[in-house]
Amino acid sequence: MVWSSTEYENFYFNIWLFHGFGLAAKIIEFEIDSNGLLTNLIAFNIGVEIGQLLALSTILILISYWRKKSSFLTYAYSTNVLLMTLGFMLAGYQLFGYFNS
Repeated sequence: MVWSSTEYENFYFNIWLFHGFGLAAKIIEFEIDSNGLLTNLIAFNIGVEIGQLLALSTILILISYWRKKSSFLTYAYSTNVLLMTLGFMLAGYQLFGYFNS
């Protein structure tokens, strides 16, 4: 399946929108003074983006280093399965907490 540029943009926009709704839902739960709310939200989002860039940069460096090792082909598949399993477990944990709180 080959996606066009527009399909990619729509996909990522929907992911971004879904993520934003999650943040908005959490913020609504707190009784935050509206004074300075926009500034705090922007600062929070910039902090999250910086954290994601640092984490992904670290992961990229580590994986690039690991790809040069002979063990990469041996363990790449099982590592992906483990990471996906942990990701699904974390998503399930979060959804369980969301629907049962």
